[in-house]
Amino acid sequence: QGPLVESGGGLVQAGASLRLSCTASGTTFYGYTMGWFRQAPGKDREFVASILYTGSSPYYADSVKGRAAISKDYAEATVWLQMSSLNPEDTATYYCAAKYGSRSFDYNNYEYWGQGTQVTVAS
Repeated sequence: QGPLVESGGGLVQAGASLRLSCTASGTTFYGYTMGWFRQAPGKDREFVASILYTGSSPYYADSVKGRAAISKDYAEATVWLQMSSLNPEDTATYYCAAKYGSRSFDYNNYEYWGQGTQVTVAS
C-alpha cells in the first residue's frame, strides 16, 4: 500500500458538488507536486489538477476548469479536490498522486499513488 489514501467519493446526482481528500501517511511530501488523476472504465488515465508543494500554481485540465479547485494543507499533509456542477462525464475512479519537483501532466512521471476513490454521477 502506498503512502497516499483518498476519500470522499460516492454517488451523487448531476449538478452536485463533491470534495475529495488525499492524506499522506508518514510524510508531508515536502518538495513534491501533488496531482489528481481520474480513470473511467475503458478510458485512459487523465490529468485533472495539480498543485506545487508551496500550495501555489494550481493547474487544471480543460475538462474541469471552472468546476474544480485543488488545495493543500502542508502541515496536515492533505490535498483536496473540490468539484462542482458534476455531470456523468465526471464518473471515474479518482487518484491522488505525487511526484518530486515541478508539475507534470503525464501520470507516468508520478511516483506515488493512492488506491483511488470512486465518483459516480447519476444523470
